[in-house]
Amino acid sequence: MHDEQLPPLSQDRAFWGMTATQFLGAFNDNVFKQLVLLLSVDYMLVNKLTSDPYQTSAQALFALPFVLLSGFAGWLSDRVSKRQVIILCKVAEIVVMALGFVAFFSAELGTEALMTYLLMVLFVMGVQSAFFGPSKYGVLPEMFRDRDLPAVNGTVQMTTFLAIVFGQAFCGFGKQYLEEAGYGLWLMSLFCVVIAILGTFTSLLLRPTAVVDPNLPFKASALAVDGRTWRMVRDDGALFLALMISSHFWFAAGMVQPAVNAFGKQQIGLDDFQTSLMLAGVGFGIAVGCVVAGKLCGHKINFGIARLGAWGIVLTCAGIAAVPFVTGTPAEAHRMTSTLLVLMGVSAGFFAVPLQVLMQARPPAGQKGRMMGAMNLFNWLGILLSAAGYGICSKLFVEPPATKGDAPVSHIGWTFAVVAALMLPVALFYRPHDEELN
Repeated sequence: MHDEQLPPLSQDRAFWGMTATQFLGAFNDNVFKQLVLLLSVDYMLVNKLTSDPYQTSAQALFALPFVLLSGFAGWLSDRVSKRQVIILCKVAEIVVMALGFVAFFSAELGTEALMTYLLMVLFVMGVQSAFFGPSKYGVLPEMFRDRDLPAVNGTVQMTTFLAIVFGQAFCGFGKQYLEEAGYGLWLMSLFCVVIAILGTFTSLLLRPTAVVDPNLPFKASALAVDGRTWRMVRDDGALFLALMISSHFWFAAGMVQPAVNAFGKQQIGLDDFQTSLMLAGVGFGIAVGCVVAGKLCGHKINFGIARLGAWGIVLTCAGIAAVPFVTGTPAEAHRMTSTLLVLMGVSAGFFAVPLQVLMQARPPAGQKGRMMGAMNLFNWLGILLSAAGYGICSKLFVEPPATKGDAPVSHIGWTFAVVAALMLPVALFYRPHDEELN
C-alpha cells in the first residue's frame, strides 16, 4: 500500500491492532516475570541469604535467548512475512503461559523445585519474546510512513510501558491477595493464558506487508549479526555509536528491576503490592517520557531530548541511593523512592525514543528487520550482563548478620549509585547531531 493510500493513524486498524498486541504481550511478560522475581526475594528472605541467586538467575535466563536468537530472528523477519512471525509468536505465548500454569501444580511454594520450574518457563518465555521483537519493531517502518515513526514509536513505547505498569502492579496485588486468601498462585498463570489468547486475536488485525527478501540465504552469521548488516553498522558512525550506547543503557537499566524488588522488600520493609507499585512507577514514567519525547521530536530525531534523559537518569538514581540517609521511616522512604522512580522512568523514555527512531529510520529498507535483530541482540547482551552486575551488587551491598539467626543487613540501594555512575559518561559525552525525517 502506497503512503498516500494509508489511513491516518487514528483510523488505522493495523496501528490499533499492533498497539493492542504488544500491550497484551508486555502485560503478560511482566505479570509472570515479576511473579518469579517476587518469589525469588521471598526465597532469599525466608532462607536468610546474603545474596540474591534466583533474581540474578531469572534476569540472566530471560535475557539469554535474546542474545542467542535475536540475530536469527532478525534474519527470519526479513525472510518471511513479519505479520506471520508475529501471529505465530502469539500462539507460542499461549503454550508458554500454559507451561507456567503446569509449574505451579508440579511443586510446592517456597521450594527449590518450584523456583527451578519457573526459571525454565521464564527461559522459554524469553525464546518466544526474542522472535517477537525484531518483527514487532521491524514491521513498523513497513506499515507506516517515515514521518509517522516518532508518533508510532512514542505510542507503542508508551503502551508497552503502561503494560509494564499494569502487569507489575497487578502481579503484586494478585500475589498478595491470593496468598492472604489462601488461593493458589496457579490462578495468575491461568489468567495469563487467557490474555495470551486475546493477544493472538488482536494480532490478526495487522496489515499484511511484503516479504522483504524471500530469497535471503541463511548463513552462520545470521545467528549473530548478518555480515552485510554489520558492515552497514560499522561504516555508519552514527548508527554504530547509537547501537553501542543503547546496549550500555540497557546494561544499566537491567539492574533496576531486581534492585527495586530487593530495595523495597528487603531494605525498607515493604510488602509485595507496595514494592510492585513502586516498580510500576518506573514503567509509568517511561510511558509518559516516550509519548512526550515522540511529540517533542516532531518529524526529526532530536538528541537534545536524549541528553536531557541521560542527566535525569543520573540524578534520580543518585537520589534513590541517598533515600535511606535522608528519610526516617519506611513510609517516607516509600514516597520519596516512588517519586524518584517515576522521574527516572520519564528520563529513560526521553533517552530511548531518539535512539530507537535513528536505528529504525537510518538503515535501507532491505536491512531494517536485520537492524532490529542487531539492536535486540546488543540490548539484550547488555541486559544479560546486567544480571551479573546486579549479582555482584547483591553480594557487595548485603552484609552477613552480626548474630547467627538474624536477617542479613541490606544496603542494596547502593545499586542505584552504580547505575548513576554507568550513565554519567553518556550524559557528559554522547552528543550526536539531530536528523530530519522524510
